[in-house]
Amino acid sequence: MFEDKAKTSENLQNFDICGGPQYGTKNVPLIRGELKKALLDGLLIPHEDEWQNEYLPSSHDRLMIASGFSGSAGFAIIMQESAHIFVDGRYTEQVIVQTDANIFKIHSLIDEPPYAWLENNVSKGAKIGYDPRLFTPDAINSFEIAAKNSGVELIALDKNPIDLIWKDRPAFPSALMKPHSTQFAGENSASKIARIAEDLSNGQNDCAVLTAPMALAWVFNIRGGDVSRTPLTLGSAIINKDGTSSLYVAPQKVTPEVRQHLGNGVTIKTEEEFEPDLKSLNGKKVLVDNKTTAAYYFTLLDNAGATIVKGQDPTILPRAAKNPTEIDGMQKAHNIDGIAMARFLAWFDENAPSGKLTEIDACQKLEEFRKLAPELKDLSFDSISGAGEHGALPHYRVNVETNAPILNGSLFLIDSGGQYDCGTTDITRTISVGEISDEMKDRFTRVLKGHIALSRIKFPANTPGCMLDTLARASLWDGGFDYDHGTGHGVGAYLGVHEGPQRIAKVLANVPLIEGMVVSNEPGFYKAGAYGIRIENLQYVTKAEIPEGGERPMHRFQTLTLAPIDTRAINFALMTREEIQWLNEYHNRVFREIGPHLNDKDRDWLKAATKEV
Repeated sequence: MFEDKAKTSENLQNFDICGGPQYGTKNVPLIRGELKKALLDGLLIPHEDEWQNEYLPSSHDRLMIASGFSGSAGFAIIMQESAHIFVDGRYTEQVIVQTDANIFKIHSLIDEPPYAWLENNVSKGAKIGYDPRLFTPDAINSFEIAAKNSGVELIALDKNPIDLIWKDRPAFPSALMKPHSTQFAGENSASKIARIAEDLSNGQNDCAVLTAPMALAWVFNIRGGDVSRTPLTLGSAIINKDGTSSLYVAPQKVTPEVRQHLGNGVTIKTEEEFEPDLKSLNGKKVLVDNKTTAAYYFTLLDNAGATIVKGQDPTILPRAAKNPTEIDGMQKAHNIDGIAMARFLAWFDENAPSGKLTEIDACQKLEEFRKLAPELKDLSFDSISGAGEHGALPHYRVNVETNAPILNGSLFLIDSGGQYDCGTTDITRTISVGEISDEMKDRFTRVLKGHIALSRIKFPANTPGCMLDTLARASLWDGGFDYDHGTGHGVGAYLGVHEGPQRIAKVLANVPLIEGMVVSNEPGFYKAGAYGIRIENLQYVTKAEIPEGGERPMHRFQTLTLAPIDTRAINFALMTREEIQWLNEYHNRVFREIGPHLNDKDRDWLKAATKEV
């Protein structure tokens, strides 16, 4: 993923079938056999790996191996006599296709969380195993409470039963690390480590333990290729209050260039040295994030006699609040991405009416346009390309068996993004193909009104995202509609396309939106079996002008994404004058910034697509 031009065919999105019911059919009996040997009645299987990744290396996707489900969020409980899988609203259709209905009963991850199911359905005295490397203390705590309430015994396992039956397990990732230049990072690694060390000293802590790959990437200014679609290196680190630090990674990933980049203040050690070094922290005050670090390490530190200080990963907030260099890089990435999107949308408009295009055709063409940019390193996730009813599946992933034609009179949804050396992008556009129904136009317009409301709002400094979520839903609610996903997620700077702690969602979370934070703005509407609509831009938090007489510091969002919104799908009778003004100003900016980089044909298309309405 690190070629300068990233044009090799190996980098094309893989459309082979990922997951499927055959995994559960084959592996659940084998897992039960291992549980029987260990005298266990059941096993808890989260989606997360040892580093709490959202997107997993194929060698660590245990939930898929156990069940066949390949989504980015889910949970399974396998008992001797039954098996259960829990997913949220994004995956209600996918889980039906990918799991064996004769084995797995499907549950809502939101309405009936796994710990609640455990408390209400498992008999007193049952022994349930779990891998403590895959759960944070916060995550396992809910199960411990449920187990205590129901008389169930939870047992932390030394060996994961899934690993024991996984005979054809892929090799562990070993991609080379590369330095991430201060040209893009805006601050060198020594400065970042010194800031963290100062905070540790001020808090009277001796060191901080980091196990989140995004934390390592940010603080050491390194990027890697161990995780799908995200430029991360798997490993861990200890940062000391005196400014020294140790980075624990597989030796084959470390190049001489990386050693020179890290300097003398960073000791590079093997992964195998991490646990012994943790055991040597007897009597030390150790800061560990209980939301991102495996429970296994808390037990290890506790047994070693360390004083554990549960607190937030010290890289999270400075990583989320981008510095001016990172914001400039994100803007550049979105300009590059906007050129690719304009070329794609022009191509799509020319070719879709034939009825010969498929979902895979669209994915591949968009990736081809992105690959024209030498700055592209990879996609930021596998593109979601949904024609007609597939658009109603928010996290649908097309494969060779589900590949559907894009038909006239329908809506087509494409959610995609790129990883560029200067930043990360994520954009969704819903496109009308031919003449669409009045109902589709009504729902599209309500989604657009929510998107515009969230783009235009000014809000007091330190406002959490949950207080803004209603803005994006108000027009949908007015019509009796809603959507079952969050409105906005944080995004990294050439890091994770989903990266907190900031978010905009119904879920109450007291994380303030501060300057430099990048969030998505993506309300949607989904009619099962018919069509889906989502309009997504990325935007960052910046200062807003205070009106004359105003008293409080205010913030607003500045839009990063530059691509036209399909005006053919709008019912303008539902739009206010202010909303139309916003749309015209946005489109004027898109043409002004993207148009000069297009050929005559594509520029003419963009001019028509962004004309004033």
